[in-house]
Amino acid sequence: MAVLDPVIPQVLATRIIPRVDASLARAYGFDGDELPAVGLITCDLDDALYTALDEATKQAPVEVVFARSFYAGAASASGPTSGEILGMFAARDPADVERGLSACIGCLEREAHFYQADPEGKLTFFPHVISSLGYYLSKEADLSVGESMAYLIATPLEAIYGVDSALKAADVRLVRNFPPPTETNYAGAYLTGTLEACEAAAQAFAQAVVQIAAQPKRLF
Repeated sequence: MAVLDPVIPQVLATRIIPRVDASLARAYGFDGDELPAVGLITCDLDDALYTALDEATKQAPVEVVFARSFYAGAASASGPTSGEILGMFAARDPADVERGLSACIGCLEREAHFYQADPEGKLTFFPHVISSLGYYLSKEADLSVGESMAYLIATPLEAIYGVDSALKAADVRLVRNFPPPTETNYAGAYLTGTLEACEAAAQAFAQAVVQIAAQPKRLF
């Protein structure tokens, strides 16, 4: 393993409920008569799955009705298939949920990766750029569908230093900040701008995180 090697997320469990119980749907905040088919997925890396859930909304007529990280992350999971996050889609038809899950899993396998900041793999981070937002993350970021966004996550000190570097490196703006502690004790931000600016910001973020990993006790 080496610095900037990808850390590929692992899907831990999936299920489709063709027709969810209406009272359970209401408990999770959606209308089970309108959206009766449900898909469930767990993963060992939360931000990767949030990104993949958004990709699913671009590939299938599904709505993300629940997505939440678990406290203390995958290392403290409640069970072998719990991981770090549970995502839930709902749709009119089970076939649409199946398409959404397939798109979600494909995104995790091909695109939504964490990266190593050190050779030992003890520090990982997420310098991801979404070229065109889907329905889920556009709502979370209060942006329009189709806008570009840099999704930047790291351990707390690295994230603050890295986001500052990203904001100064490109013509981007901060649209949502995630101060520590989050559920998994990471931190980060959503930045938006042109695709090129988001890519430059993510690159600056990555360089900052890797620099700290190599020399953590420097002052500047």
